[in-house]
Amino acid sequence: MSENSTGHSKGLAVTSLAALGVVFGDIGTSPLYAFREAFHVANLEPTEQGVLGVLSLIFWALVLIVSIKYLIFVMRADNDGEGGILALTSLIMGDAVKTKRRALLIGIGLFGTALLYGDGMITPAISVLSAVEGLEVTFPGVGPWVLVIACVILVVLFANQHRGTAVLGALFGPIMIVWFGVLAFLGIVQIVKEPGVLAAVNPLVALRLVIQEPRFAFLALGGVFLVATGSEALYADMGHFGTKPIRVAWFGLVFPALVLNYFGQGALLLNSPEAIENPFYSLAPSWAVLPLVILATMATVIASQALISGVYSLTSQAIQLGYLPRQRIDHTSPHHQGQIYVSTINWVLMIAAVGLVVTFQTSSALAAAYGVGVATDMVITAILIAVVMKERWKWSTPVVAAVIGSFLVVDLTFFGANITKIPAGGWFPLVIGVVGFVIMATWKRGRELMAARVSNAEFPVERFIQSVVKTDQQRASGTGVYLYSKAGATPPTLITNLRHHEVLHEKIVLVSIEVSGHPRVPQARRSIVHDLGDGFYQVQLLYGFMQQPDVPYDLKNIVSTEFGFDDAKATYFLGKQIVLATDLPGMAIWRERLFSVMHRNASSAGTFFNLPHDQVVEVGIQVAI
Repeated sequence: MSENSTGHSKGLAVTSLAALGVVFGDIGTSPLYAFREAFHVANLEPTEQGVLGVLSLIFWALVLIVSIKYLIFVMRADNDGEGGILALTSLIMGDAVKTKRRALLIGIGLFGTALLYGDGMITPAISVLSAVEGLEVTFPGVGPWVLVIACVILVVLFANQHRGTAVLGALFGPIMIVWFGVLAFLGIVQIVKEPGVLAAVNPLVALRLVIQEPRFAFLALGGVFLVATGSEALYADMGHFGTKPIRVAWFGLVFPALVLNYFGQGALLLNSPEAIENPFYSLAPSWAVLPLVILATMATVIASQALISGVYSLTSQAIQLGYLPRQRIDHTSPHHQGQIYVSTINWVLMIAAVGLVVTFQTSSALAAAYGVGVATDMVITAILIAVVMKERWKWSTPVVAAVIGSFLVVDLTFFGANITKIPAGGWFPLVIGVVGFVIMATWKRGRELMAARVSNAEFPVERFIQSVVKTDQQRASGTGVYLYSKAGATPPTLITNLRHHEVLHEKIVLVSIEVSGHPRVPQARRSIVHDLGDGFYQVQLLYGFMQQPDVPYDLKNIVSTEFGFDDAKATYFLGKQIVLATDLPGMAIWRERLFSVMHRNASSAGTFFNLPHDQVVEVGIQVAI
């Protein structure tokens, strides 16, 4: 084997290990509660037919949803390596999709994105709580402390997010190897005692349960579906590690370990039906329960990471695409641009997760809230991937219909089963989804209205330069940099500054920033410079939706003998727009007020564009929408 091949294999192994510690935590801890909830939610007795039928449903859910739908098809729909429902939505923003249809699909994608915020709140709560509840098996009197312990663990988890995904992944990876190894071992021990449980691999076993006990089978699907939650995070986290390491980790370790453990729980129930109260911890001998609780708690902390890091990625994409206000985004790795930390989102998720633990108090109660949002997201993903297959991959209509039709049969069945959970808590992720959708849609529309109002008073920059030349305007030494969204128009800050101070810098740089539909734009294609004459330059900077703008750095690195930018002598002028909600045509007044509040609390443009604070001048401008 060559040195390059050895290095590649080693790199793949290391990345797969890190992915194991971040991406698969959610789906990897489902054995703690999923098998149990399939019986509880349907009020189904653990008879032989019921156990084998539920196991068969679980096995084929993992095969169809995770292995085939997500790992083989959906992860092919990457936007230059980035995944997640918003990256998928950005793939259908092109001209290939008709305008009205495109607007509807983008709206559906935004709702799916908003639903993931609800999952990012529920996943840490149910994962950690289900693990800590295992203490009650060994210490029955510890019940009142379970909530306290779970809340403390959650606070510690979120407080350490700023350390970065790479650090957490390197720490979590070895723990998850142990976790999946224990899952497999515990399952094998029981399967050896009851090998007949392997008959559940036959899909006819699931079909038999559906035919003979249709009502119970349908309700049980609400619990069975929990084995596949985490698939959406797996897709969202694709940009952190890449497709190949995730597939290697799934097929090489995660999938076999999960199947063995679920089948082991089923084998246990065939011999001890009373173990249904907590089949996972009943797999272990009494002396091993406490160590298993400790390991499970560490694993569920890791499970929370999958959704948390996925939500960070979605937030960054939404900001760059103009669907959320600017927020501070910290890049936690010098090597992987996709590894980020978003402080505001982190603390919102923490407060929500702790609040859910305190409110629902048990993992069974939380299970009712869990799954509805994920099931809805999976239906939305199937719809969007169908458009990508047809419009971008150029697949024929019959092939798209056959593939997506198969997915939708499964997705809609699970969606229907989860809808029954809405009264018991399933309303929570839907409420978060609606609120998130309203916020994103309002921010996008509000920005469009602001741009329209400002454009009514826009002055072509060529005319402005002519007027400056005619009046022989006084020029000061140095460079004035004016940021404005529209190239070719005179920034209002430039006009206001000239009106009040009656002086201009000898060099004026007008900077417009655009966001591409691609995750990243290479440095070589970052800038376009136009010399407008008389010391005026128009610079267009293009960034990918996963990149953080750094205006001084990119201006300094423009290769042009005429431009010659000296950042030490530059003054940056920003418009501090004050939004006024009015009765002008646009949005409902409550949405305009909401937009005004969001705009007022958005992160500073100077910070977002990495401008030096001591070289920034803000010019106040009122905009009525």
